[in-house]
Amino acid sequence: MAKRRTKKQQKEIEDGIKLLLILVAGASYYFTRDYVITGWMVGLTFIAVIVFAVYQNKKKKERLSKSGIKDIDSMDGIQFEYYLKELYLSRGFGVEVTNASGDYGADLLLTKAGKKIVVQAKRYSKDVGIKAVQEVIGAKSYYKADEAWVVSNSYFTKAARELANKGNVLLVDRDKLIDFILVFNPSSQMRDSAEVKLSESSSHGLTCVKCGSPMVLKTGKRGAFYGCSGFPKCRYTRDNLKTKKEIRPVAESKNI
Repeated sequence: MAKRRTKKQQKEIEDGIKLLLILVAGASYYFTRDYVITGWMVGLTFIAVIVFAVYQNKKKKERLSKSGIKDIDSMDGIQFEYYLKELYLSRGFGVEVTNASGDYGADLLLTKAGKKIVVQAKRYSKDVGIKAVQEVIGAKSYYKADEAWVVSNSYFTKAARELANKGNVLLVDRDKLIDFILVFNPSSQMRDSAEVKLSESSSHGLTCVKCGSPMVLKTGKRGAFYGCSGFPKCRYTRDNLKTKKEIRPVAESKNI
C-alpha cells in the first residue's frame, strides 16, 4: 500500500515549487548575467508548472468523478478532500478546500442557500472516533458556520455518535456516502456494494443469536451467506454456525 500523503507533505510540495523557481532564477543569471533572460526563464518555468498542474488536476477530476468506494479506500487524505469537493460541487454547493495547515478542524467549507457548513473529511480504514467530532465542533465556532459535518468512508464509534447527537453534528458514514456517490455518478463501478445493498433487502426472517439483529443475505468470495446486519460491530455469520437451529426466526428475538 502506498504511503498516505499528509497535508504537511502537500505543503512541502508547494515549497518545492517555489524552490525550483528560485534555483532556475539563480542558475539562469549565473550563466547569462542577464536579468531579462533570467526573467524569461523563470516565467517559462512558472508557466510550465501551471500547465502541468492544470493537466494533472484535470486528469485527477476525471478520475475522481468516476471513483467508487473501493477507489476512495485507496486514496490518501488530501485526495479524499478533493473528491468530496467535486461531489458537493455536483450538488450545487459552493466549496472551498481549506489550507494545508491551520484549518482549525475543517477540511472543506460549503455554502448553499445562505448557509455555511464546515466539513471534516476522514478517509479511514477503521472507525472514526470522538476526536473528529470535537474538532469539527470547534471549527463550526471558529468559522461561525451554521452546520458541522464529518464525512468518512468508514463508520463512527459509539462515543462519536453520541457526541455528534448532542453537538448537532451530521455524520456521513460509509453507507450514506455510497448512496450519495450513486446519485452523483449512477454508472460508477460499484457493483459489489450495490449487490450487497440489494441482497440486504431480504433477511428471510432470520435473526442473529449473538446480538439479536436481523440476518441478511450477502455475497462473498465463497458464495452467498447470512451475515449480521450489525456488521462491523457484530461479525456473526451463518458460515460459522454448526446448525440452522442457532439462527432464530425474527419473531422469537428478545429484541422484539
